[in-house]
Amino acid sequence: MFTGLSAFPLTPLVNDQLDEPAFCALIERLHHARVDSITALGSTGSYAYLSAQERARVAQLAVEHAGDTPVFVGVGALRTSQVLAHATAAQRAGASGLLLAPMSYQPLTEADVFELFRTLTEHSDLPVIVYDNPGTTHFSFSLDLYRRLAELPGIASIKIPAVPPEATKAQEHVAQIREVIPEHVSIGVSGDASAAQGLSAGCDAWYSVIGGTLPELALRITRAAQAENSTEALAESARLTPLWELFTECGGSLRVVAAIAEQLGLAQRSCLPLPILGLDNSDRARVGACLAQLGL
Repeated sequence: MFTGLSAFPLTPLVNDQLDEPAFCALIERLHHARVDSITALGSTGSYAYLSAQERARVAQLAVEHAGDTPVFVGVGALRTSQVLAHATAAQRAGASGLLLAPMSYQPLTEADVFELFRTLTEHSDLPVIVYDNPGTTHFSFSLDLYRRLAELPGIASIKIPAVPPEATKAQEHVAQIREVIPEHVSIGVSGDASAAQGLSAGCDAWYSVIGGTLPELALRITRAAQAENSTEALAESARLTPLWELFTECGGSLRVVAAIAEQLGLAQRSCLPLPILGLDNSDRARVGACLAQLGL
């Protein structure tokens, strides 16, 4: 399950409440596109802003509307007890796996993070994805921590940050990680602009922001890389450079993807949880121009 394209959908809101019809439609859209898996309540799904009840409902809806597509559910929280409660709710909903980022307010140590994952793997029977996302958690995993975590029963995949842009360095980076973790633990790349490079360098999966809203774009890159056609995968990613540039220039991917979903009628205006306002009218116009340029 932890290979290929895992699509990370938005969790749209309307009037500060879950927009259940919009969310269900996004999940069905991903299922019909035949993505390899769906990860609900990732960073793109705004999990950190939702209550326990909202998160349980999102997990339930995702599984109900995903058909036979495996659903992974983000369970990150500030306290271990909250992580375990989210994991229990995800398992009750029928999730196929769990995604865990080490959220914190106080800086975490490697001992803190190891114990968090150890406790989760003891608590839940579901396989776990290690979510290394220093841009949001402000915690960076070392190679040794990857190694120690990968030895825990239940760890199925490690979601790594963007790989170096140069092909040789990307290959070396992925090889270093592969050298310290068991073969059964997959390596998944994030950072959409580097996904083609990561897949070509040996990553097994792409945990994709854009795949949650425009799955066909992400699937073209993923399938080319899986067919060992790195030239095509890299060329398709290069074609999307205007989109990757918007991610950088507009403060990250979340606001841009939300604006795309809103412009395509997949979510209502201002679908992000406050206080995140989304893009202003000027940047929304840039998103519209980018969609037109890419033929979307």
